[in-house]
Amino acid sequence: MNYQMIHTCIRVLNLEKAEEFYRQAFGFVVARRKDFPDHKFTLSYLRAPEGAFELELTYNYDRREPYLLGDGYSHLAVGVEDLEGSHRRHQEAGLDPEPLKGLAGGKPRFYFLRDPDGYLVEVVRR
Repeated sequence: MNYQMIHTCIRVLNLEKAEEFYRQAFGFVVARRKDFPDHKFTLSYLRAPEGAFELELTYNYDRREPYLLGDGYSHLAVGVEDLEGSHRRHQEAGLDPEPLKGLAGGKPRFYFLRDPDGYLVEVVRR
């Protein structure tokens, strides 16, 4: 059997704010939205323009408290050719990226951003 990753889901407090973060930070677009007003939730599927993998944002209408993210080191990851240029762009956009990092003191290979709900997104040099 051949399995393909199709999406990952995160829960958000403010759907529009989360969609705007992923659009501004990474150029993601809303591929589709599914509203379930009788059940009080909306699903928004975001996709990179050239990609098939989707990020599903789940918005529950009545949620008021932030979701508990746990103490694990979970994160999403996106790849980019120009890591330094991307880092500079995120700084200029006021997205507060963490400093560029390398593994075991090596050359910079990645940095992290935090989305409006506190989820980490790793930006990795491709």
